[in-house]
Amino acid sequence: MKKVLHFINGTYTASLNEDEIANINPSSGDVYAHITRGNAKDVDLAFTAAKEAFPKWSNTPVQERSRILNRLADLIEANLEDLAKAEAIDNGKPLSLASQVDIPRAAANFRFFAQAITQFSTEAHESQGLHTVNFTLRQPHGVVGCISPWNLPLYLFTWKIAPALAAGNTVLAKPSEVTPMTAYLLGELCNQAGLPKGVLNILQGYGHEVGQAIIAHPLIKAISFTGGTTTGQHIAKTAAPLFKKLSLELGGKNPNLIFADCDYEQMLKTTVRSSFANQGQICLCGSRILVEASIYKKFKQDFIKQTKALKIGHPLDKHTQVGALVSKQHLEKIEAYVNIAKAEGGTILCGGKRHQNPDYPKGFYFEPTIIEVQSNQCRINQEEIFGPIVSLMPFKDEAEALALANDSKYGLSASVWTSNLDRSMRLSQQLQTGIVWVNTWLNRDLRTPFGGTKQSGLGREGGLEALRFFTEPKNVCITYKP
Repeated sequence: MKKVLHFINGTYTASLNEDEIANINPSSGDVYAHITRGNAKDVDLAFTAAKEAFPKWSNTPVQERSRILNRLADLIEANLEDLAKAEAIDNGKPLSLASQVDIPRAAANFRFFAQAITQFSTEAHESQGLHTVNFTLRQPHGVVGCISPWNLPLYLFTWKIAPALAAGNTVLAKPSEVTPMTAYLLGELCNQAGLPKGVLNILQGYGHEVGQAIIAHPLIKAISFTGGTTTGQHIAKTAAPLFKKLSLELGGKNPNLIFADCDYEQMLKTTVRSSFANQGQICLCGSRILVEASIYKKFKQDFIKQTKALKIGHPLDKHTQVGALVSKQHLEKIEAYVNIAKAEGGTILCGGKRHQNPDYPKGFYFEPTIIEVQSNQCRINQEEIFGPIVSLMPFKDEAEALALANDSKYGLSASVWTSNLDRSMRLSQQLQTGIVWVNTWLNRDLRTPFGGTKQSGLGREGGLEALRFFTEPKNVCITYKP
């Protein structure tokens, strides 16, 4: 049975305490690997390796850092088939999704920041009358921590480590203990790409053990985290007395505003995808569907029909559109929210129960679920479920749609479907979210800032924002004789 190990100082190694965690295949419910269970001592070893590697890596010419990251992108692309299969088995997502989105995006992350660092410029200011020049240095922090979630394992893992490495930092990175496989496989590709030992250290284990040791380490200068809001609050509380720099990409409860003047067919096709892609386990999924009253009945009928047509199946089946949920615990959470919705007066229009796969009776499958609700204050509209469940309710006009959309403690993203340019501009300015998509969804340009407002996060990732996060600005002021 496969062993998932730490990658410390360029070498795969087991935890010092030799404890292990069972790694479960969500599509079958069976244990298929064992993960080494890290602790604070392993973190200390990795920190020492990263600290020793930092001076040389931070002084490596930008062009050489760029070359190595580009080489790593090449290797990910060359191993796409194996990485996609590992991701599908580890996470439960359809192989087609891992092949077309997750693994290509992981390569793109490295390639983007390999180029971006060569274009990352700083500012200079000349005060001619005072014969003074000010310029800004952007210097790497040193050792930084990156903690990524289970829903898009390699995609989001590389989204963090690529800019950190490009900027000249050395990294302690922790993937989720639920989906560690592709991060584990990345270690060997780093060696093949020529990444120096100790520059990237990948630590396996539980969040409350390994993750806690990373965020609490007094000499780790910055933390980039993607995950739940409650965990983000804990990280902020831990890191604040240590004055660490924080980037927190947290939960979402994203509204999807559908107006009668939209391109109906394109909207319907995209709404099915934005509701149930990756089994709804994407922080950007549109989980609150708000529809203009005049087309509400038609939309409800068509949406139910297309949702029922989605094929649920084993992730490696090429026809599968909806795979398995990531874990038994998460499956039980999804079930609980269906019961909550019923208790609060919600109407189950579609789905609402486990899907029984006769070939894999222990797998964690759940039907795509649509629930009609009467109030935006119900729990399934106010709490992040992070699964294949969406709510449906009508609105009478633009003002009500905006009020419903903003009535949330979260503010990650929103989608607006309309052909009215004035309306799209008004709503884009007034929606309290970090991202607004108009007549599209999950259309991401890597140059743009990514993050949320309210309880959806702190700071921004992506583009030059990420390189700014992973560097410290220093002003240098020089006075010269005329």
